[in-house]
Amino acid sequence: MSSAYDEPLGVTSDGAAWLASAGTYPRSTLALWAERPQAPVVLPCGSVFDIVSAPALFGRLMLDRLWGEGPGSGPVAAFRGRTLLFAAPGTAQRLPSLLEWEEWGGEGRPGGRSATVPPLLCHGVGDAVTVPAPALSKTGSVSRWTVAPDTRHPWLPGPEILLWAALRAARSAVRISISPPPDQDAKVYDVSRRR
Repeated sequence: MSSAYDEPLGVTSDGAAWLASAGTYPRSTLALWAERPQAPVVLPCGSVFDIVSAPALFGRLMLDRLWGEGPGSGPVAAFRGRTLLFAAPGTAQRLPSLLEWEEWGGEGRPGGRSATVPPLLCHGVGDAVTVPAPALSKTGSVSRWTVAPDTRHPWLPGPEILLWAALRAARSAVRISISPPPDQDAKVYDVSRRR
């Protein structure tokens, strides 16, 4: 099954305008990109978007869940071994407490259901992130768009949707064994040296 993130594309002019609107000087950012379309920039989080940064493989699992079973995703970038999921403003503040509550199983017991969710870095008000250039890089770049912004008002998932995706991704990453757990008190004999 094909999804919107299988083939990375460049950012559209509307997508670039949306990204630039996050900065203090959007016209300067757009002018930079007009002159150097392969230049990544640092943009502040918190007003136009928040960022949830996941380890690359886990981020890919989250995207699989979002596109395969959920509503899809907003823009997504890959940067230095991390997946950057663009999220609705306020997500960075709310998602950690939702993950903490879920980890305790909602019942106050440690090691609950999301023990396999790796630490997600949430960037919101007061934070800034490097976003990939709007144009596809011809050389090996440390950043690229997985799902490029293509509109001035992209849909951005909120904390509840990203929590759902993280939990589904964690469950899909768990290896299931059909063998019973080993008996810790069992005596084990090496039978490979039989005569």
